[in-house]
Amino acid sequence: MTFHKEGYTSMALCILFIFILNALVHFFYPDVMVLKWFVYVLSFFLFIVILQFFRSPKFAITTHNQHVICPADGKVVVIEEVEETEYLKDKRIQVSVFMSPVNVHVNRNPIAGIVKYFKYHPGKYLVAWHPKSSTENERTTIAIESPEGVTVLFRQIAGALARRIVWYVKEGQEVEQGAQFGFIKFGSRVDIFLPVGTQINVALGDKVKGGRTILAELAVKS
Repeated sequence: MTFHKEGYTSMALCILFIFILNALVHFFYPDVMVLKWFVYVLSFFLFIVILQFFRSPKFAITTHNQHVICPADGKVVVIEEVEETEYLKDKRIQVSVFMSPVNVHVNRNPIAGIVKYFKYHPGKYLVAWHPKSSTENERTTIAIESPEGVTVLFRQIAGALARRIVWYVKEGQEVEQGAQFGFIKFGSRVDIFLPVGTQINVALGDKVKGGRTILAELAVKS
């Protein structure tokens, strides 16, 4: 387990806040032990919260050209057929994974291939489970075309708490399956749009792991 680079600033601010808070309590209330212990516990809690928010586990990723691996830790909250209107402009199976504040927030490429489309959209900060969050919230849209010619589109979506989306990819870039493509600070949601006919391997309510859970299996072109 390592600490993700996106958490360096947050950790520095947390440590600074803890130092100042403890210094003030020790200076103004040196004899109030109840208050001092309360601040100690609070400081420890804040430090652990930041550590777990930005943890980045190390594990081996098994790649497969037919598998779509889950891009994020979380819970499956949507599986439905929809019309994707931004780039693909066709019917797709949407699978959405909700990331709570206690999940790992690293986002990983579901397939290998070339990034054919990327766009950042500023927007609102509706709660992640709101029906309009996929189209109105701050988000990124990324489409990867596999070597077999299959395109998978996915979105990072900010929520009411998560107000910082980070991405590491750009159009024309070749990416590896399971490699990090971004990070959503403090949770939110990732939507994946798969070709109709794709075999979905998860169900609503399932807990999934980014880079490990096989979300779906792409149909083989004849």
